[in-house]
Amino acid sequence: MVKVKPFAAIRPPKEIVCEVASRPYDVLNSAEAKAEATEKSLLHIIKPEIDFDPIIDEHTTEAYDKAVENFKLWQQRGWLIQDKKECYYVYAQTMEGRTQYGLVLGANVQDYLTGKIKKHELTRKDKEEDRMIHVRIQNANVEPVFFAYPDNNEINEIVSNTVKSKTPEYDFVAEDGFGHHFWVIDEDSVIKRITQIFATVPAFYVADGHHRTAAAALVGEEKRKANPNHTGEEEYNYFLAVVFPESHLKIIDYNRVVKDLNGMTPDEFVAKLGEYFVVEKMGREIYSPKSLHNFSMYLNDQWYSLTAKEGTFNDNDPIGVLDVTVLSSLVLDNLLDIKDLRTSKRVDFIGGIRGLGELKKRVDSGDMAAAFALYPVSMKQLIDIADTGNIMPPKTTWFEPKLRSGVAIHKLD
Repeated sequence: MVKVKPFAAIRPPKEIVCEVASRPYDVLNSAEAKAEATEKSLLHIIKPEIDFDPIIDEHTTEAYDKAVENFKLWQQRGWLIQDKKECYYVYAQTMEGRTQYGLVLGANVQDYLTGKIKKHELTRKDKEEDRMIHVRIQNANVEPVFFAYPDNNEINEIVSNTVKSKTPEYDFVAEDGFGHHFWVIDEDSVIKRITQIFATVPAFYVADGHHRTAAAALVGEEKRKANPNHTGEEEYNYFLAVVFPESHLKIIDYNRVVKDLNGMTPDEFVAKLGEYFVVEKMGREIYSPKSLHNFSMYLNDQWYSLTAKEGTFNDNDPIGVLDVTVLSSLVLDNLLDIKDLRTSKRVDFIGGIRGLGELKKRVDSGDMAAAFALYPVSMKQLIDIADTGNIMPPKTTWFEPKLRSGVAIHKLD
C-alpha cells in the first residue's frame, strides 16, 4: 500500500499564475523555451540556459547556477510564495470538453524503491542524473510527476465535494487551449482522511515523467543515507506528484515515421507488408486506425489500412498484444532492419497530439519515406504491463494534456 503526505506548496499568487506556470522542461527545446518565456515564466528556472545570449549548454555549471539564482529571485519578488500549512491540492485539466481531476501530494521515496510506484518504461542514467542535479541544487521538486492509481470511490467523492463547495484558487486556459483548475484542501479532518485512504491503495503507476520520478526518489535516498539521524518522516522522503484515478486518463497515439524503405521500392514494400497484414489502399484522405491491430500507413501520396493477420500477435501476452510490438517486430525489424528504436537515426516518433496531418507532412516534405499511425494503448494495457514487471517499447504512450510546471513546488526541507 502506498504512503502519501500533504505539503506546504510553493506556488504563484493567483493573479499571476498564468504568467508563472509553464509547459514542462522536456516538451520544448531551448530556442522554443526562450521564445515562449515571459518575464515571470518558470521556464527561467527549469530551462535557465535561455537567460544567456546566445543560449548556452543546459548542462553547464553556469546554467545550473542560474537556475538556483532564479528560483531564489522568484521567491524574493513574491512570484512564488510558500503556503503556511501542509495541504493537499486538487489539480484538474480540461481538454476537448473532457476534465480529469487529480490530487497534488507528496509521494513516498521508499514506495518507488520497493516497487509500489510501478513503471512501464526504462530510464537512461544520463537523463536521470541531469534531473537529479536540478533536484539537488534547488533542494526541491520544481516539476511534478504524473501518476495513475486504481479508482477509489471515497477519494473521488472528496475531490468532487471540494470542487463543488470551493472556489478554485486557479482557473485559467493556457496558450495551448487547455484549461487548468486548482483547489486547496486545507481542512485537517479531510487531509487526515486522504492520507488514510491512500494507505489502502495498492500502487501508483508512472504515467508521465519516468526520469523525474527516478531522479526525485534517488535524491531522497541520497539524503537519507547522508543523515545519521534519519527517521523516515523527513520531507526529503517525499516528492511532488499529481495522481489521477485511472478512469480519468486517456492515452493518445504515439506514431512512427521512417527515413527509408531499406532499399525497396514502394510497390515492393507494400507487397512485403502483405505477408503480415491485410493491406487496403484507402486513397488520399487521412485514414485513422479503427481498432487494436489495425494500423494506418502513409506512403507515396496514399493512405493504407494495415490489419495484422492472425498469428502475428499474442493477445495473451501483455507485451505481445501491443501494436507497437507488432509494428516494431514485423515492419521496423523484419522488413526495414531497424533494430534499436532508442538509437536508430532512421526512425522518428510523433505524438498524436500533432495529428495525422503531421505524418503526411513529414513524408510529403521528403524528410521521411513512410509513416505509421497506431491505435492508442489503453490504461488497462499499461497497468497490466506494470503489474507484471514488463517494460513497454520506447515511445509507446503519450498523455495529454501535460501538467503545468510551477502550479505547485515541493521543498525537501
